[in-house]
Amino acid sequence: MMGTLSARRGLEWLLGLYFLSHVPITLLLDLQAVLPRELYPVELRNLLTWYAKEFKDPLLQNPPTWFKSFLFCELVFQLPFFPIATYAFFKGGCKWIRIPAIVYSVHTMTTLIPILSTFLFEDFSKANGFKAQGPKTFPERLTLVSIYAPYFLIPLMLLLFMLRSPYYKYEEKRKKK
Repeated sequence: MMGTLSARRGLEWLLGLYFLSHVPITLLLDLQAVLPRELYPVELRNLLTWYAKEFKDPLLQNPPTWFKSFLFCELVFQLPFFPIATYAFFKGGCKWIRIPAIVYSVHTMTTLIPILSTFLFEDFSKANGFKAQGPKTFPERLTLVSIYAPYFLIPLMLLLFMLRSPYYKYEEKRKKK
């Protein structure tokens, strides 16, 4: 029993850290593609430019409309959820987080499928919508996948935790007759 409690609390703390770290990443980097440029100091714009060029991230060098739509969802739906989830997982034992966490995890994993597929399968050598920007070699593709993969794997872990943990499982309450 104690081991199960420790494992659950450890995972809740990991999830709390994940959501806490997501707030500055979203506000300072991700949303630069959808919010007015003037909101960001030149240092943050330069950091994003450096990252996009250094790691050959075509989605942040010249964001396509479909990717901007994911970032808009991150702004409107995910960003407000991050502090709530941070609180719930650091506090621990907040069963009310189950359904919102399931919705978040499924939504996030769904958006990562086209992103990861783009990195793995897009032909960046052509002058297509990405203007020949992007990873050229397989190791460059794997580097990009490894940067984005935690945003698929941690929500997957969250989903399994919410669905499989006996602590978070839904218990039907029956009325006494």
